[in-house]
Amino acid sequence: MSNCTVDSCTVETSDGVKLYTKLFKPREDNEGNFVIVLVHPYSVLGGCQALLKGVASGFAGEGYMAVTFDMRGVGRSTGRPSITGFAEIQDAVAVCKWVCQNLYVNRILLVGSSAGAPTAGSAVDQIEQFTGYVSLGYPFGMIASILFGRHHKAILQSIKPKLFVMGTRDGFTSVKQLNNKLNTAAGRVETHLIDGVSHFQMKGPAYDGQMVTLIVQFIASL
Repeated sequence: MSNCTVDSCTVETSDGVKLYTKLFKPREDNEGNFVIVLVHPYSVLGGCQALLKGVASGFAGEGYMAVTFDMRGVGRSTGRPSITGFAEIQDAVAVCKWVCQNLYVNRILLVGSSAGAPTAGSAVDQIEQFTGYVSLGYPFGMIASILFGRHHKAILQSIKPKLFVMGTRDGFTSVKQLNNKLNTAAGRVETHLIDGVSHFQMKGPAYDGQMVTLIVQFIASL
């Protein structure tokens, strides 16, 4: 028997894009009005909400409602993806506003995976209800920064509590690059390094359970 139920809906952005969205609901809600919204990896390279299904289901199993969505130009969502992830900030903001208005919550944790992490980071101070932010493999490295470097300032200057999870063999970001960036960050910042794991390994289903455990522990500390 599944530990959650899944509903779907369409959320419209401020510029008229319609986003296909899924809600993973725990069978027994024991965490009150706290929702976890997940932002999927890079649309241009095939990123979609289905990649986050295992993690979202895991959160529901822990009693938290989780929300995933296909960003613009992905799957059933309308519009076109952007190269830098800036248009997609509107997508993350729209979904979170919808969550606040329709699920009546006042606490949202925003989780960004891979290239979804910069987009989520740029959205984190645009919604009052954001309680914290989690990055799963933020692409801080030099080459990745050509595309996503303009997002860095927003999350590094935010005073919202932040957790950065990364494999020590990430490939896009070295441990040194991660630490150098986070040394400049405002507010509470935590890191969790997974030894010997690459960027794409960490995104695989074998690590879904570990991601859920780390993030639930982070939520408990907020």
